[in-house]
Amino acid sequence: MKKFAYLTGLALVTTLQIAHADDMNVGVREFLSPSKERGINLHVIIWYPAQIGGEEALLGNTPFFSGTTSMRDAPILKGKFPLILLSHGTGIAGNAGATSWIAASLAKHGYIVAAPNHPGNQSGNRSAGEAMKLWLRPADFTSTLDALKISTAFQNKIDWEKVGALGLSMGGYTALAVAGAKVNQQRLASYCDNGSSNNSLCEWIKQSGVDLHTMNLQPAGQNYRDNRIRSAVAVDPAMVGTLTTESIASITIPVDLINLGRSGEVPPTVDVSQTAKLIPHARYSTIDGANHFSMFAECKAGASEALKAKGITEALCDNVEGRPRGEIHAQIINMVAAAFKRTFNTEQ
Repeated sequence: MKKFAYLTGLALVTTLQIAHADDMNVGVREFLSPSKERGINLHVIIWYPAQIGGEEALLGNTPFFSGTTSMRDAPILKGKFPLILLSHGTGIAGNAGATSWIAASLAKHGYIVAAPNHPGNQSGNRSAGEAMKLWLRPADFTSTLDALKISTAFQNKIDWEKVGALGLSMGGYTALAVAGAKVNQQRLASYCDNGSSNNSLCEWIKQSGVDLHTMNLQPAGQNYRDNRIRSAVAVDPAMVGTLTTESIASITIPVDLINLGRSGEVPPTVDVSQTAKLIPHARYSTIDGANHFSMFAECKAGASEALKAKGITEALCDNVEGRPRGEIHAQIINMVAAAFKRTFNTEQ
């Protein structure tokens, strides 16, 4: 029987915090990464431990969500740092900038964090057809790694033996795909055939006139494992129901799976408690008092009412069980940082 570690609540929150994280400056840069698969350049945002300098930049700031400040083009600290590739979800908070709340914090913990924008999956650049071409997401990670490998700014700043993948929501699929998980094409084609799947995603697909049964989904079933990635963390990963059991069980790198919500109350579409049992030595955690929208940036005053006025009925800004979103964010950040510290055996 495969080993299965089950962690819950606050178990990882306080034990491995980085003492000097709050004092570290965070730099941010943006660059274009050529993508052979998409035939365009990807827009990539990179956060990193920085020296004093640069110009203040507020990323992820919208009429509804608060942004996070970093220092644009600040000099990077001396030394080499582990790299985390970060994949965003799809929807209103689906873009690389919207992940700044966790990316900047991980940079304070001593990581370089690179987040590509997934075209067609972004707020302001959404296409249901493109979003369901799941295979393009892990390809974006591989393209980003290729570009960083030859980047004059970062190639000698990255510890290439310590590269990890982190994904939020649909980005969780990305992290698992580069770890070796493969999609079952039939499951993907029938994903929206019944009401048990992601309602908002499937409604969007239907309204867009996309028929998954007529799409060419053959590329989805291929293996997008990138051997340069040594560790993966997925938070409320979407599309896990489309993954093959054999490919999940064949993952060899350390994997941490985190669900936002109390055990037994997580929505089936993102519940990975059973998936974790299939991955050798996977670690599974839950966060009480959280839900799927807790991975969004903190909401501004009046955002809930403003969203409802725009016809968005999902409770994107509501606290669960009275827990402030900032408190939940701190827990997620510390759990993710702890996971990579453990798997990379680092002492940042």
